[in-house]
Amino acid sequence: MDRVAFKMKLFPGCEAEYKKRHDEIWPELSALLKQAGISEYSIFLDEETHSLFGFLKAEDRSLLDSLPIQEVMQKWWAYMGDIMESNPDHSPVSIPLKEVFYLP
Repeated sequence: MDRVAFKMKLFPGCEAEYKKRHDEIWPELSALLKQAGISEYSIFLDEETHSLFGFLKAEDRSLLDSLPIQEVMQKWWAYMGDIMESNPDHSPVSIPLKEVFYLP
């Protein structure tokens, strides 16, 4: 099982909307993530910097590579683009984080 961590950036004042949208995550998106072998997916917010910290477990990290081409993923990115930093293809600006400590 691979552990994956990354950070993203939320626009100031969008905290409640970000949480609301994730509380109402589309069932088809949730199903897609599970089909890709993702489990224990969490996103945390640093309220001072508006930084989002994501953490998930993936059965096989290579399965994550297929997610960006999925229609529901592209629609989700477009839906979220007005409240967070995004790339020209609407994907969130996501910076991988290097693991430096793990206590199993």
